[in-house]
Amino acid sequence: MIFLKSCIFVFSNDMFRLKVFGIIPARYASTRFPGKPLAMLRDKSMIEWVYRRSAGTFRYIAVATDDERIAGEVERFGGKVVMTSPAHGSGTDRCAEALCRMQDMFGEQADVAVNIQGDEPFVDPALPARLASCFEDASIHIATVVRAIDRPDDLFDPNCVKAVISVSGHALYFSRSAIPCVRGYEQNQWCGRHTFYRHLGLYAYRADVLLRLTQLKPSLLETAESLEQNRWLENDYRIRVIQTEDESISIDTPEDMERARRWLADHPAYL
Repeated sequence: MIFLKSCIFVFSNDMFRLKVFGIIPARYASTRFPGKPLAMLRDKSMIEWVYRRSAGTFRYIAVATDDERIAGEVERFGGKVVMTSPAHGSGTDRCAEALCRMQDMFGEQADVAVNIQGDEPFVDPALPARLASCFEDASIHIATVVRAIDRPDDLFDPNCVKAVISVSGHALYFSRSAIPCVRGYEQNQWCGRHTFYRHLGLYAYRADVLLRLTQLKPSLLETAESLEQNRWLENDYRIRVIQTEDESISIDTPEDMERARRWLADHPAYL
């Protein structure tokens, strides 16, 4: 299987031939952790961590939010912010509106939009940059990231989305189920018999494709799995997949935040 392997790269916001816009969606409302973009990690809010770690990679970057409290926090630390509608049904719709508003704000037309996860304050900034570099290939519509699964608990957790990848590194399907089935073995042996991939939910889009995606109607596979990316596959959009070996802390609950704080306490020099 062909992937771009996780490596150490040095990126600057002048390295891309294409104009790349970094978009950080941030919502206040959350069933499991309301207000999490404003939760404090050491001396900075989570949204400030994400913004500062990404700002050195992309020249054009902004937080996209529908909440004035988050907007005020971004403005406080000197970041760029665009307000989006609270009525969006998906993160893709929010990114598309944010892209249009950012183009007006910066006075530039984007070639690529990278959706940076607003709840992963320690993500390696090289990862979204690697995604953006995929679009040097003119045939790429969308790019995303996976990591190999090594724990059976993750494999059979429906909240852990699995990706099936072609030999050329393109997505074939996304599922909440453990796929493929490893026939002839007990489920607790599957991880040792096949390489399964966890989808990390970090996306980049060619700008014109992002706007077209918002015009697609919900599809059968999307509805069945509650996974929007299956709509794109059903409509023949190609999704390039890169692999990372890096672990990152995704903050979905207050318990995750406490785990992140403990990690920071054990790494006092971490910036």
